[in-house]
Amino acid sequence: MRNDVTRRMDRWRGAAGRATAVPFMVRCGILLSGLLATAVAWPLEMLSNPRLMSLPVAAVIWATMAPRGRGGTAAALSVIVGWLVNSTGFGASIDLWRVLTLAALLYLGHTLTALAAVLPYDAMVNLDVPALWLGRALVVVLVSAVVIVLALGLTADLGGDAFQLATLIGLASAATVTLVLTRMVRR
Repeated sequence: MRNDVTRRMDRWRGAAGRATAVPFMVRCGILLSGLLATAVAWPLEMLSNPRLMSLPVAAVIWATMAPRGRGGTAAALSVIVGWLVNSTGFGASIDLWRVLTLAALLYLGHTLTALAAVLPYDAMVNLDVPALWLGRALVVVLVSAVVIVLALGLTADLGGDAFQLATLIGLASAATVTLVLTRMVRR
């Protein structure tokens, strides 16, 4: 057991010694987007308590340090739990700016984690690579925000049973697409 821990620490020290600037900056972006998403999602009363926030912050650090593992999922789930605790347990209002900010930060954290997962610590990478990656991600965030605002505008006009039926059909379609994609990946 002790030899395993010693070997891991030696590997971490070796990786830190070989680290280059761009992969380090990508991992800093993961940390920043995760911490900001945590701050937006969790209630202020809980954010000030270090004992309660140690697990969500540890999940974000885990995603930063080991992007190939399940750390990204743990970080996203901790943010979602914070949102649920804040909106249901503390009765926080669901404001459009919070929803859009949280969605944008979760997407940026997710896409940066994907980039970091394929980018070794010691990779010699041009700054153009993460810049283009983030540029595409920001376009996706902007287009999504515009679509959400337009859809919310339509909900005010439509409302009623037709809107509820369209929502249920949309959710069923999203679940079906997810199942089909999951089966395709397994093949």
